[in-house]
Amino acid sequence: MTDLHMHSRYSEDGEFTPSELVKQCAEKGIRIMSVTDHNCAKSNEDAANAAKQNGITYIPGIEIDCTFQDTNFHLLGYGIDFQSSDFEAIEKNIDDQSLQASLDRLTETQALGFGNITEKNMWALSKNNYWKGSWSGEMFAEVLLAMPEYADHPLLKPYRPGGERSDNPYVNFYWDYYSQGKPCYANIDYPAMEEIIAIIHRNHGAAVIAHPGVNLKGKDFLLEDILNLGIDGIEAFSSYHNLRQAAYYYKIAQERNMFVTCGSDYHGKTKPSIGIGQHNCPIPYEEMAQQLEKHFR
Repeated sequence: MTDLHMHSRYSEDGEFTPSELVKQCAEKGIRIMSVTDHNCAKSNEDAANAAKQNGITYIPGIEIDCTFQDTNFHLLGYGIDFQSSDFEAIEKNIDDQSLQASLDRLTETQALGFGNITEKNMWALSKNNYWKGSWSGEMFAEVLLAMPEYADHPLLKPYRPGGERSDNPYVNFYWDYYSQGKPCYANIDYPAMEEIIAIIHRNHGAAVIAHPGVNLKGKDFLLEDILNLGIDGIEAFSSYHNLRQAAYYYKIAQERNMFVTCGSDYHGKTKPSIGIGQHNCPIPYEEMAQQLEKHFR
């Protein structure tokens, strides 16, 4: 089995250490893996060492926020030189903007009708995080759903057990209220997609568009232009994609002679219904391994 998209504690919304992720992959029978933290490449050294000890093939990775035509996207970089200063610069750019964005999210969350949530609540939750000053939508959901005074708040009802958004309550709350265009969205100036593709290529990596079925929702017309920027692959098989979407993106990749990847986007508690290796990829392991070998060995 293969899983090329998961997050450690070096992501603001990840639960486990890189070595813990490797252990979980070993227990699940994963034979090829990559840890792809948000805008941070620091997990790769620990993950690579642990993977080697467990007989797992490890591909260095990262997931970078970027923009194309005023729309936010996630770009995966694989096979990168993860010790490059380029990735330190990407991390610093996000870190420099994170606290103000977090405070903006807090203000907008209070305006939704959650006036009792405070900076103190958010600092308490983030104190052990690598990104201490970055409070994600998932983190706001975790705090709000645990506050007794909001036990019956109508906005939270869909995310409680039995609600229509309760399968992954934290990340669903993020998508509904904190993603681009939603009421609690806080702007961060992300680099252009063209710039990130160039950085990945400059560091000997391959650029793959992550879960396009999510970021392209309602903007499918952008895909052709994106693929013409020099993208190397498509994450066709994702926990976010249904079988129809996966087949659609797989067909596009085949027509363009691009490679495809599969990733669960596993985070731990942020997405409790998503496990390692959960991406519905029907490609046999041997075929996937041969494809990846052409690019990363």
